[in-house]
Amino acid sequence: MWGIQVTNFFFSGGPVMYPLLFCSVLVLFVVIERLLFWLTIDMQRNRDLLDEVLELCRRGMWDDVREKVRGSRDFVIRILVTGIVHRDYSMSKAMESAATEELQRMGRFMGALDTMITVAPLLGILGTVIGIIDSFEVLGSAGIDDPRAVTGGIAQALVTTAAGLTIAIFAVFPYNYFRSRLRRAAHVIEQYATSLEIVYEKLGQDTSVQEEKR
Repeated sequence: MWGIQVTNFFFSGGPVMYPLLFCSVLVLFVVIERLLFWLTIDMQRNRDLLDEVLELCRRGMWDDVREKVRGSRDFVIRILVTGIVHRDYSMSKAMESAATEELQRMGRFMGALDTMITVAPLLGILGTVIGIIDSFEVLGSAGIDDPRAVTGGIAQALVTTAAGLTIAIFAVFPYNYFRSRLRRAAHVIEQYATSLEIVYEKLGQDTSVQEEKR
């Protein structure tokens, strides 16, 4: 029964319901894919290992760091290891490049989701306008003798607006959540990358002082 009602609702909206169906499927795909992605990211995080890595860096035990993090899939650790590997050249730029790559991976499909939030209501309005035009054509041919034909056509035209708004409302909440996760990840990356740079500079200063004493 419910399936029949949904089918009738869909076909009552006219041809614009087909692109709206595509929008809804795309939104659903992106939301599920991103939820699984961030769930995987949370499962791969290892904050204890991060603290151990920074402690090893404070001691200048760079080779031990690479052994310690072997097999880790924590995105912050990957960025720190990139900086450690390129510490003799430019640690900050190496980490910045690695961070950009990680953030791009985290922001995948966000543009598509943002586009659907904008396009779906516009498609709904387009369908409504087309339906109202058809209703006025019916009014012009049938006159006011059959008002139900006109009001029924307008009611059907509003179906596309309702569908478009529903898609946009459904998409905007996960979109904002994913954006907040992206900003939080960028903050964590900056925090640990800055800590590593400070540790490396401090280690370099201590080494210089020891050489001067000799």
